Amino acid sequence: MIVVSDTSPIANLLQIGHLNLLHEIFGEVFIPPAVHREIIALEKFGIDLLEFQKSDWIRVHQPIELSKVAELRKDLDEGESEAIVLAEELHADWILLDERAGTKIAETLGLQTIGSIGILIKAKEKALISGVIPVMQELRAKAGFWISDSFLVRIKEMMKE
Repeated sequence: MIVVSDTSPIANLLQIGHLNLLHEIFGEVFIPPAVHREIIALEKFGIDLLEFQKSDWIRVHQPIELSKVAELRKDLDEGESEAIVLAEELHADWILLDERAGTKIAETLGLQTIGSIGILIKAKEKALISGVIPVMQELRAKAGFWISDSFLVRIKEMMKE
C-alpha cells in the first residue's frame, strides 16, 4: 500500500503520542520535503519530535512535477501542494489530509483521502485503540484540533461509544 501524508495528520497524532497508528494501519508513509520541514518546525512550539525522528517507516520523497506544485500553491500551502503531487506521482492508495480545501482538490484529482478522524476510526476497527471519542477529545485538548460538538456526537453514535 502506498500512502502519502500532509503535515496535520502526522502532527496531530504526534502530539497525542499516537503516531505509531499510521505505521500500524498503513505501514510505510511517504512525505514530501515541505511536510518534513513543517513537522521539524513544530519543535519551535515545544512539540516533542522524538517519536517522529525515530520513525524509520516515514520516508521523505521529492515530487518531480514542481510546476504542478506551483499551480496548487495558488490555493493551498506548500506541504499540501507537494503531498498531493507526490500522491499522484506515486499512484498512492491514500493521501492523509485534514484541511477541507486540500481534500477537495485531492478528490477532484481522483485521490482517495482520509483525515485524522478517519484514521482513528480505522484504528478502532483494527483494535489498535479502544475508543475513538477519548482520542478525539485528546486531539481537541492537546493538539488544538477543532471538532464541533455535534460532529463529536455523530461519531459517538456511529462508533457506538
